[in-house]
Amino acid sequence: MEITIDIEDPMPLFTQLVEQIKSAIANNNIKPGDSLPSIRQLANDLELNSKTVAKAYKLLERDLVIQSKGYRGTFVHPDAIVNSKMDLNAEVLATLNQAISACKTAGVTDSEIRIAFSSAMNSKNN
Repeated sequence: MEITIDIEDPMPLFTQLVEQIKSAIANNNIKPGDSLPSIRQLANDLELNSKTVAKAYKLLERDLVIQSKGYRGTFVHPDAIVNSKMDLNAEVLATLNQAISACKTAGVTDSEIRIAFSSAMNSKNN
């Protein structure tokens, strides 16, 4: 698996890493069940902070693209090919756009929407 991080790219480093791992899976460069480097090893190889790699791995694990097996390591998830095609951020953006449109249709101001959104994000139930 060849990963190239561009520090000049405006895309966050962890996002570049996530996208390149998903692309490697989609292109069959890495397959379900294949092992991935440890966070520390990949951070050293790419000359990145280990927290950056950990964040990318956490997002990939959340999306069921990779799976951690404790001391045995990190592996490509069995359903990685299908799951790597899903874009959770795009789904969230579409949902928020629909909610905002509904609020504006009902006459809610932008300021009221921002206040409500902030209140929802800070709610203890989240």
